[in-house]
Amino acid sequence: MMRRALWLAVVWVMLLSGCRKELCYDHEHHTERVEYMLALSYDIEWEYNLESHIEWEQYWNEDFGITYDSIRPQKPEGVRVHIYNEDDQSEIVRNIDEEGATIHFTEEGHYAVLLHNNDTEYIVYEGMNSFASAYATTRGVTRSTYLGNTFMDSKGESDETTVNPPDMLFGAYLDSIWVEKSTEVDTLSVTLHPLVFTYLVRYEIAEGAEYVALARGALAGMAKGVNLGNGHTSAEEATVLYDATVTDFGAQALVKSFGVPDYPNPNYSRNPRTYGLNLEVRLQDGSYQQFDFDVTDQVEKQPHGGVIVVKDIKIEAPTGSGGGFDIGVEGWGDAIDIPLPL
Repeated sequence: MMRRALWLAVVWVMLLSGCRKELCYDHEHHTERVEYMLALSYDIEWEYNLESHIEWEQYWNEDFGITYDSIRPQKPEGVRVHIYNEDDQSEIVRNIDEEGATIHFTEEGHYAVLLHNNDTEYIVYEGMNSFASAYATTRGVTRSTYLGNTFMDSKGESDETTVNPPDMLFGAYLDSIWVEKSTEVDTLSVTLHPLVFTYLVRYEIAEGAEYVALARGALAGMAKGVNLGNGHTSAEEATVLYDATVTDFGAQALVKSFGVPDYPNPNYSRNPRTYGLNLEVRLQDGSYQQFDFDVTDQVEKQPHGGVIVVKDIKIEAPTGSGGGFDIGVEGWGDAIDIPLPL
């Protein structure tokens, strides 16, 4: 009996030692994770011209009743961090505060990091499992009365996807960093830059502005999305559909987009591309009138936001009875969102 009791005691001590060893191993593995403090700042611009001068200044007018600073985007409410290992596989995804936070890497080595704000509604992310394929676009939408960019090419063809304006998107990337263990938490300072830009679009009506009840437009030939790993916009075009505000001079809209396609690219030439602007107005009698404008010259000089102005628009006087609809209730009513998987 005494031998049996002694044998059981020895086994019990061995089991306890094994548990303690496992617990210590887990704890040691946990504390050896590499930690860095991520400190975030933001480039708060609504247009971003990479050339030596800013072309929108020639279109700006004090009569606009709007200041440059009033169009600046707000800092986001939060940021999503994607960490990829040296095999370009997504390893960690984490939401953090917009000012930054402490982030953990599983071990020493080479990593890539992507960051973007996480407070968007219309942005659609694709290929996020790989740093190389990470891509952002926006949700599709259709409008029955819009037939496409009539200035698209010499063949008169226009099969662009029509989309909602994207939300404000900030992004940053670290394509290759080496992280290592340290007794202190080092700081990674990162600035997130705009990946979505704003065009101030003004439709100046020379005749018939008093007949306009509602206005909306389309900006054709813009980039469909942006590669998050290098900031280059897609080569594929899309038409951004948007509502405009009726004013005493005509109509005005602040239109967000990813900018022009395939940019920046050392082999990129702006000459072959054509950018079209559409205006559709609904008159007081419920009838519609549409106008199309070639705005290539203006957009070429402002690839990432700016000011687009079209003038001398003439609205024909309506011929109806003037009581065709209740503008405060009905609105447009024919836009259809195309849901896309997140």
